[in-house]
Amino acid sequence: MNIKVDPIEFAGKRVLVSGGTKGLGRATVQRFLAGGARVITAARAIKDPIEGVDYVQADLTTAEGSQALATAALERLNGIDILAHVIGGSASPAGGFAALTDDHWLAELNLNLLATVRLDRLLIPQMRERGEGTVVHVTSIQSVLPLPESTTGYASAKAALRTYSKSISKELGPKGVRVNSVSPGWIMTDATGDFLEMLRTANGGTIEEARQAVLDVLGGISIGRGAEPEEVADLIAYLSSSRAAAINGAEFVIDGGTIRTV
Repeated sequence: MNIKVDPIEFAGKRVLVSGGTKGLGRATVQRFLAGGARVITAARAIKDPIEGVDYVQADLTTAEGSQALATAALERLNGIDILAHVIGGSASPAGGFAALTDDHWLAELNLNLLATVRLDRLLIPQMRERGEGTVVHVTSIQSVLPLPESTTGYASAKAALRTYSKSISKELGPKGVRVNSVSPGWIMTDATGDFLEMLRTANGGTIEEARQAVLDVLGGISIGRGAEPEEVADLIAYLSSSRAAAINGAEFVIDGGTIRTV
């Protein structure tokens, strides 16, 4: 994937990417770095680090982990200009809603909703005090197109994130802080492969049959493929840039035409 990047687009900007070590998160970190930003992110275990990135070892599904990352961002970078919330995922089992225990629900909410809410609460106030900043929340088309076999908890948490994002955009827009959301469909990452393997293990058959089963539920993808992580990262960067200065409270769907309704 060859996306042309202005190497000084984000010069002087301080960017926090939540969940920035793998898949879309890693692509987002690299996109901001390529644009000249200083970037900080967190991971439970720091493996294969990217040169030039500030890393914090922290579990963002806990309040303590969010506090550790926010404190490090304020101390090392003296503030944050851009919050890109890419953190998310699902480890719940297949088998429909009855297979989800309270622990599964709490894990989904902590990873896909509360990790973002906590970091926003800790870091948006310094944006508001300066009267400028941008926030991008990565939700999912599953907030409106859930997969009942395996992602009810994840989809529900992302739907809550979508509503939360819209709500705070109304509060923060008049104070100079723009808030938008990006809703990807199928993204071609290692996590997608792990998800398909989980379905194959639960239901039998092959990986290709598992992939086709998901596509059948989604109704297909008009362009015939999932999005590359770099394509989604570029959309996140656009919404974080001065080129999108008039965009606030919007949701941008990047799903190759999966959602076919208006």
